[in-house]
Amino acid sequence: YSTAYYEKPDAGTMADKGWCGADLIFDLDADHIVRGPYDQMLARVKKETQKLLDMLTVEFGMDKKTIELVFSGGRGYHVHIRDLAFRGWGSAERRELIDYICGIGFDPAAMLAGKVPLGPSWHGRYRESLTDYLRWLMALPPEDAMSHLTAIDGIGRESATTFLKKCGDLITDIEKRPSAMIAKNRVLTIILSLQEGEFKKRLLSRAALADEPVTTDTKRLIRMPTSLHGGSGMRVQPLELRDLPGFDPLIDAVVFGTRDVKVNLNFNMNMPMLGSTYELKKGITTVPEAVAVFLCARGAAEIA
Repeated sequence: YSTAYYEKPDAGTMADKGWCGADLIFDLDADHIVRGPYDQMLARVKKETQKLLDMLTVEFGMDKKTIELVFSGGRGYHVHIRDLAFRGWGSAERRELIDYICGIGFDPAAMLAGKVPLGPSWHGRYRESLTDYLRWLMALPPEDAMSHLTAIDGIGRESATTFLKKCGDLITDIEKRPSAMIAKNRVLTIILSLQEGEFKKRLLSRAALADEPVTTDTKRLIRMPTSLHGGSGMRVQPLELRDLPGFDPLIDAVVFGTRDVKVNLNFNMNMPMLGSTYELKKGITTVPEAVAVFLCARGAAEIA
């Protein structure tokens, strides 16, 4: 269904519908975060969802009563913000918010200047990421640390040697004497500007990795809560925020039963569902109905 509201939703063209606003939506999909066994992907995306909810409620002060949480039925979660205060936001305002959530576009000088505000903030997370990276670098064998730095464009051996000698002082400055001047260090400036690498990895681990285009879209189509996901056969399950920690999609969002169904499996695989892990071999095998529906929906098997 559409997350947007219109004056005339049945009008023939978008221009004639008269856009009135749209719910603020966050989509967290494990495919964009991690690869691996299905149950591990679901566990990881649940952690990202909890980080997002904490940011929204603690750092932005959003009322939990206006937040609707839904398991997508596939590989993630949807978070709907029903607060009227956000409904009229355009893509630009939504972009500002999702950039904050995802840890995008921060000015290093601003992040390293002044005291860390009380409570969770990106000032604190940014500095933790940087000191964690510097300590990791200092713990490497000297030649490994040198190889790491000189592999980065713009950092030569002499600059790397000087930087490695200053790492301890940089950590002290960040923790005890924060200043925008810290970001003026040439080697550090290069490291902080990289779009990938060890520092960026640490920074993103403290972000909530939501799908940016979904949040910025003011006319998004999204799965209807309580419907069935066509790629899994599982329920698009609404949740209370307090229930997320104990929610197991492979049990709680399963709607089909346990009667035996024969399927022709395309390849060997392990399938966790209904509290068990099924070790399945290629070819014809018998599985519970819920597993059969999932495998067929994913294109991994056909009914035998």
